[in-house]
Order: sequence, then C-alpha cells, then structure tokens
Amino acid sequence: MDGTVVRRVIPSDNSCLFNAVGYVMDHNKNKAPELRQDKKYSERVMLIYDGLHYDALAMSPVAEAPEEFDQTIFLVHRDRTVGPVEGLALNLVKDQQRKRSYTDTANFTLRCGVCQIGVIGQKEDVEHAQATGHVNFQEYK
Repeated sequence: MDGTVVRRVIPSDNSCLFNAVGYVMDHNKNKAPELRQDKKYSERVMLIYDGLHYDALAMSPVAEAPEEFDQTIFLVHRDRTVGPVEGLALNLVKDQQRKRSYTDTANFTLRCGVCQIGVIGQKEDVEHAQATGHVNFQEYK
C-alpha cells in the first residue's frame, strides 16, 4: 500500500465525533445529524482524538494531496486488522504523542477569558464555570 496516513481537521462545533465519522464514511464533514444513530459495519474507519477533539484519519497518496484522493474506508481482514494502514496510523498517533499534540484534560492550564483567573485541569474549569457562569476559556502554557 503506497501513500501516507494524514489527519483531516474537522471543525470544533460540538459534533466533531460525528462529523469526523461522516468524513471518513462519505467525505462529508456535516453528517452529524444523520450519524447520531449507529449500525454494525464490516468495514473500519479511523479517527484521532486529542483529549478534546476528534479529527479524521485518511490514507492519501502523499501528505499534500487534495482530500478527494483520500481513502477513508478499510476492509477488516480475518485477523481483525485493516492491514498495513493500521501500522501507519499507529505511527502517526505515536508521532502526535511525541510532539505532545494532545490535550491532557487533567493538567492543562486555562485562563478565563472573562476574569483572567487561571485554572488547572477540567475539574477546576468546570468548578469555575459553575461558580461564575463564565464559559470562555483559553489554554495557555
């Protein structure tokens, strides 16, 4: 299998899981309403999750190829894998982890966009939001 596994960014709109699935199934990033019901399939698709957000994974001839060349549906083999593409996807995930391209929701640092107070982790974020009604947070390092 020639090509590379690429990450296709999905908008952060509280439906990223369903829209990522919609992209890998039908190359449609707006399938959330239809896909909020689920079935059993004999094919597999791949997503990547960074702790807060889902994006789609696709097999592309080269990293810079247009999205219309993406392969996003893979037949499941007898060994329950999707063959060599599975190893390529795992390598991409390991590379993203090495680059710390994920969000550690227990320890990330946020600043409230309203009162500028700093909080650590999702627990403090939720507590601050519940106590103040503030919901505009930005991550900072």
